Amino acid sequence: MAGPPRVGALLGVYLGSVAIAYFALGVLLMLGLGAVVPIVDEAAWAWGQGVLGAALIVGSYFIPGKNPERASIRARSFTMRAMLLLGLGTWLFEFATAVPYFAAIGIMTMAGPSAVQWSPLLGAYVTVMVIPGILLYVAWAALGDRMRERSDRWQDKLSSGPRTTLSWIVGTAGFLLLLDVLPDEITIMSR
Repeated sequence: MAGPPRVGALLGVYLGSVAIAYFALGVLLMLGLGAVVPIVDEAAWAWGQGVLGAALIVGSYFIPGKNPERASIRARSFTMRAMLLLGLGTWLFEFATAVPYFAAIGIMTMAGPSAVQWSPLLGAYVTVMVIPGILLYVAWAALGDRMRERSDRWQDKLSSGPRTTLSWIVGTAGFLLLLDVLPDEITIMSR
């Protein structure tokens, strides 16, 4: 928020892409995408999970460490396309941990409402998900320089901070995915 002058439009693209992606996933789940999942072979799921785990472990070694010479985020160009990709990337990485979202979908599925009933509920849920980002923007716009100074300080801390924690998180997630798939793969192979 500290950098580009068109922050409102860029934030709108980011939050809009996150909201649309979650809404589309909810629609697919409500329309029965879950019925397709059991059709997929267990071995294919296990191999897919194993490949993802291995890719995360390998990828964790390529996350750059602390680099004081790294260009600040402010110096980079912000585009609508970059914000769209950031929104879709955010959705991709966090939807697997969106337990409350999946619980809400499960509750709606069990209740069995019509599409006319569950569509607005899903839209409201997704709107609540993006409200914190909107509120931060409103605070940033209303408080002017006071908020911008604080935003600049946070940005400087984040852009110059070490990436080793992120590397460990990604590597651990990959290890846990592999660990989870190993007993399943051994069982499938022994059949």
